[in-house]
Parts: sequence; structure tokens; C-alpha cells
Amino acid sequence: MTPTLMRQHLPLAGAAPRVDQATRARDWAEIQERMLVPLYEAVYERLEVGSGTRVLGLGCGSGLALLMAASRGATVTGIDAKSPERVRLARERLVPEDWGTRARAERLIIDGTLEDVADAVGASGEPGYREPAYNLVTAFEPIGCVAGDSEGLAELLTGAGPLVRRGTPVVLVGWGPPERCTTSSVLRVATMLADPLRTPGSWRPALRDDLEEVAQRAGLRPDGSGRVACPFGYADIDNAVRGLLSTGLFDAAVTATDQAQVEKEVTEALHPYQRGDGTVWMPNVFRYLIARMP
Repeated sequence: MTPTLMRQHLPLAGAAPRVDQATRARDWAEIQERMLVPLYEAVYERLEVGSGTRVLGLGCGSGLALLMAASRGATVTGIDAKSPERVRLARERLVPEDWGTRARAERLIIDGTLEDVADAVGASGEPGYREPAYNLVTAFEPIGCVAGDSEGLAELLTGAGPLVRRGTPVVLVGWGPPERCTTSSVLRVATMLADPLRTPGSWRPALRDDLEEVAQRAGLRPDGSGRVACPFGYADIDNAVRGLLSTGLFDAAVTATDQAQVEKEVTEALHPYQRGDGTVWMPNVFRYLIARMP
């Protein structure tokens, strides 16, 4: 492979994927993010999230999970350093410009690092009038589907330690086994298109212990788990293609080939799941692990 081709097809080496991230973020917020609502609800119900809960959401994206926690009375802080476009949407949802200072302080969205969270709420973790520490940490972005998708998560969880209380529950989320996730057959398109060039970020089958391995690396103590059905339902094929591409799981394939090729292949892979009325329906199962901070 020539140096020119390597620069084109190795995004982690410096070249940016040929992806419109603003459009991806909007499609995620408007189409795809709601598919995980049953998961968020199940976790919040199990942990009795309410007015006494102070949530630190790692990888908060466009903020739907935090919005749901806030609707239960929780105080929420979201952090996401990977997608400024999604963070902007989260701020629009959670902290409108016309809100008062106190209300805005109860919903903090940060495009940055945990150090930025500490600076925003005070070095001791005390955000002014609020209690001094978070008592729930969530990492709702599912792992175990793309090679290397958990890289850095254990380090991030460890870094959150000074901001939370001892024994605080931490929620990790992963894709269920391929035989329980019909979307797996569509996600294999990413591997098919990206693997010939050995592009990082290819799909792989979810493994049973993916979440436990992350918890172990972060020094967390597992304390329960569960599975939640999260079917992916779309109005039509075009809606499904936009939603699935917004996950970022196909970005490596777009980089390795082009947008049109990926859309064509995904469209073909979706046809078995299109119903007579044109809608698309794909049953899936996601798994969550509750672990405790040391």
C-alpha cells in the first residue's frame, strides 16, 4: 500500500473520516438515540433514580439519557470529549439559554475532560449549593461491538473516582450476543467494507465478559447486571440507514470506501427487516452491568 493510500484509510493515524459529523449528530438525536430508551428506563428504575440522585454521565452524547434522569428530579452532569456536535445538541436540550443560573447549574454539559468537570463544580466536587459528590456514574454508550471501542473507558472510570463517593454505582452497557441482536447482520457490512484495508474500528461479535473486563481494569466491583430488549424501529429504509450511520459504527467503512457505497450496502442488508408497510424492525438485546466504585 502506498503512503498516500495509508493516509486515506487510517483515520487514527491523522486523516479525518469523510463523514459529515454535524449531520450524523442530528440524525443520532432525532432518529437513533431513542432506540435505547428502554435501557435507560430499566437502569433508572432499578437504581431508583430521583431527586436525591446526582448523575455523572460519561460519553453523554446528545443528552437524552441525562434528560430522562433530570425528568425524575436528578441533578445531572454530562461529559463528552468525542463529539462536540452531539454536546451542542445536549446543551440545547438540557440547558436552554433562558434558564436561570441555579437551574442551569443543576444540568451541566461539558465538552472536555474530567478535569474540566472538577473545575466546573469545584476542586472538591462540590458545585456550590449541591452535595459534594456524584452518587451515580453512567457510561451508556454500548461497547463490545467495534474492535477497540472500550479503549480508554477503564481509564476514564478511574479518573472519575475523585468526583464520586465510595461505593457509587457505575453503569456500563454493551451489545447483547449476536444471536439476540438482528442488527448484527447489518453491522457486518462495516467489517466487510473496512477490513480489506485493515481499518481500525471494525465490527466484531459482542463477548459475554466485555463489561466485566472493563470493570476489572478500572478496579470496580461487579454488583448485578441485566438485559433489556431495545428493538430498532424505523419509518422506512432511508430513515434506518440514516439512523444506523449516525452511530459512528460505519465511519471506518465510509473512510475505507465512500458514503454512497456504504449506504448502498447497508440498504441491501436492511431489506430482510423491512415489513409490508415499509417500516423496518430489528429486535435487539442490550446488556448492562452495575459495578461499584472502590
